[in-house]
Amino acid sequence: MKTPLRLTALGLASVFAFALAGCTGVAPGGGNDDPDTISFMIGNPEDPADLELTEADMAKFEEETGIHVDLKVIPIENVQTIVQTQLRSGEGPDVFGYDTGPGFAGALAEAGLVFPLTDAYEEFGWPVYEFAKERVTFDGEIVGIPNDIETLGLYYNATVFDDLGIERPESTGDLLDACTTIKDAGIIPIALNDLDGWQGGHYLSVILSSMVGSAGMEEFISGGKSWDSPEVVQALSLLKDFNDAGCFPPSPVAIDYDNGNALFYSGQAAMNLTGSWLVKDTERNVDFEVAYIPFPAPDGPGIFSGGLGAGVFINATSKKTESALKLLDYFMTQEHGAWVIENTQSIPAFPIDTTGIEATPLFTQVLDDAAKIADGTGDFGYNIDVLTSAEFNQAMWDGVQAVLTGQATPEEVAASLEANR
Repeated sequence: MKTPLRLTALGLASVFAFALAGCTGVAPGGGNDDPDTISFMIGNPEDPADLELTEADMAKFEEETGIHVDLKVIPIENVQTIVQTQLRSGEGPDVFGYDTGPGFAGALAEAGLVFPLTDAYEEFGWPVYEFAKERVTFDGEIVGIPNDIETLGLYYNATVFDDLGIERPESTGDLLDACTTIKDAGIIPIALNDLDGWQGGHYLSVILSSMVGSAGMEEFISGGKSWDSPEVVQALSLLKDFNDAGCFPPSPVAIDYDNGNALFYSGQAAMNLTGSWLVKDTERNVDFEVAYIPFPAPDGPGIFSGGLGAGVFINATSKKTESALKLLDYFMTQEHGAWVIENTQSIPAFPIDTTGIEATPLFTQVLDDAAKIADGTGDFGYNIDVLTSAEFNQAMWDGVQAVLTGQATPEEVAASLEANR
């Protein structure tokens, strides 16, 4: 995810690259009565180099099924607004990418805006991991197919670390010391960016997960612990302390996600706190060695936050559900899943035989981590925003920005989280 709507169709449909044919209103089917043409709305890719992959993928789907996919590619930061507006007006695409969890897909399901898929799961036998299926199930009805498995962590420029004699940080104290050394060398330590707001949920997720572990995160998500607990205040305070120490750019809330990534790619920043979905773009854009680790805990190396990315859904008012279901079924094949792993470095939320698949060392690490999430053998924290309500997420995003700008204290933000849980 990038963003609350990470789906640029990487993972289930890679990235679609056709020009947007208007975003102000699309009748289901894109205004086309041909039953063998369906519309599919997704966020635009982070890197144009992915576009040719997508064109080939969709051409193959059309060749196999005779169904043409009319792509509606929109700015990724506008996906939530555009999809909600169009669906609520009774219009919109036949198929669309959207984030999973109660605050996103759950809100659409509650409003009756997505087509139920429980029967389709039974008919097609889609082998989605149970934990992933839960993220698209609301009131007992499955409403989407999940996208990729993701982790949240810290990328670092291993070349800079080696040049400055910095070891991998094994605690937050080590990380703070590393920031000081890097800053003294005239380099931005961490390319923290939060103009868009959603990034703040990731920052709280990684810091809190490493502090309290998977069991502790489960308590917060399940309601066993309140969000104004000392641990949450401590996590927000740590973010403030790192900001005050100059570990971040001078005004992180003035930097958007793409420009934050660019700081890391260009070598202007030594670390980037984001997710595994950025592995391919990172390797494509840097000329130095990169490592990917959890955000450290106060007393140890920490754990990755793990979970699910976005998903693919069918418009409840679509008149072409049969063709739309064929597209979803195509995404769920072993062949397509293997293609996704090898070509987009995204990890489908169902078992794939990776024998013979070529992967870089960095992506191999991510694959191994994802396997542990899927089979429950690893200790992973949670990405909070895909497990909480829209109201909570907004309070979290606004609150982290307020901490970074000094407009609210960690205690005030924690209290707001609890009030909006």
